[in-house]
Formats: sequence, C-alpha cells, structure tokens
Amino acid sequence: MAELICAGKTKDVYRLDDGNYLLKFKDDVTGENGVFDPGANSVGLTIDGAGKAGLRLSKMFFEILRDRGIPTHYVSADVNGTAMTVKPAAVFGRGLEVICRYRATGSFLRRYGAYISEGAPLDAFVEATIKDDARQDPFITDDALEMLGILSKGEYKILVDLTKRIGAVIKDVLAKKGLDLYDIKFEFGKVGADSTIALIDEISGGNMRVYKNGKRVEPLALERLVLG
Repeated sequence: MAELICAGKTKDVYRLDDGNYLLKFKDDVTGENGVFDPGANSVGLTIDGAGKAGLRLSKMFFEILRDRGIPTHYVSADVNGTAMTVKPAAVFGRGLEVICRYRATGSFLRRYGAYISEGAPLDAFVEATIKDDARQDPFITDDALEMLGILSKGEYKILVDLTKRIGAVIKDVLAKKGLDLYDIKFEFGKVGADSTIALIDEISGGNMRVYKNGKRVEPLALERLVLG
C-alpha cells in the first residue's frame, strides 16, 4: 500500500512497498495573481488537465533521456492515473533547483534589465537556487554551496554539465515543433547505491517558459503542440 509522505504544491509523493516512490500530479501550477510562472514558489492557479499534461510531457522527455544514457530517477508512468513511479533520491541540502537560460526573461531580466533587453539570447546560462519558500528561493553560487556543505564544486560542475546536456535535448525537441525554449528549471538528486547524480522531479510545461512566434505558450497548449 502506498504511504503519503509529502503533499506538495503541484504533486503528492507516496512511498511504495518496493522502495520506489509514486508522484501523483495535480492540476495546480505555480504563479502569482492567477498568472502562470514557473519561477514562482507558490500555487498561483489551477488548470483543469494540467496534471495529466505535465505527466505526458515528463514521460516523453524522461524516456528520451533514458535512451540517451542520461541518469534520471524515472521508472515508469501511468498517464491515466496521473502518476509517475520513480527511484528514491537524496536531494542536495533541503532541495536545489538549477535553471538553464537561453533568453533573457523572468527573474534574470528583473535583475539585469539595465544591461539586456527582454528575449535577448543567452548562451545556456546556468544558475542555482536553494529551495526555501520563506526566503523566496535565493540564488546561490558554487562557493556558497560548498561552504554551506550542500555540495562540492566537483558536484556542482556535474550539475552544470547535466543541465546543459538535458536542456539541449529538450530545446532541440521543442525546436522541431517550431517552439522556442526561453528557460527551464531542473532538480537533481543522488540515486542508487553509487549515489549517481541524476535528474529528478518532472520535465513539464510547468518547469519551463516556451514561446511560439514570439508569444508565450501555456502548459496545456505546450502539451498539445508537442504530443498532439
């Protein structure tokens, strides 16, 4: 029998009898004032069907990554049940998010808008934030991560390399559909007996900003454009 161990903002997490975990996707998405924002740290709105759409995209992308030999926690997915089975993973600290940016938007533009215009290209720029809702998920450097004992600089380099590899795969898949990936957020953890650093959580429209012909594509529309 599955045991609920965490009721999250966009997913509930259950422990399974075999040691794996079940992620149950919700229709809640992050945002502010009723507007979707993958960078927000609170639920902003509920979109009917968002959970299933997010799972369908996650399943597709995780299976592409598996075929390319990129380590993840993915085991299988039940789209009709809006649930994904994953391997157990140990997170870094209390949780670490890594963002790969291809165009200036969101918090990057808010911070550096005096030097760059909205939508200007970026060269797969990678940033990390620590998960801390009370402190608005602050950005953190590799030096600080090492000093705080969250991860080593060597581990950070692995995160950056994996982020760029995975981001490139997803960006290429979307480009073939005429879609432009502006940025994407990942989470990583250590999986298996050898503590392999691997991609965890999900890969869905709720984790990325995507544009088509200069207009923002919302999560449900993204799933339809990619999967039909």
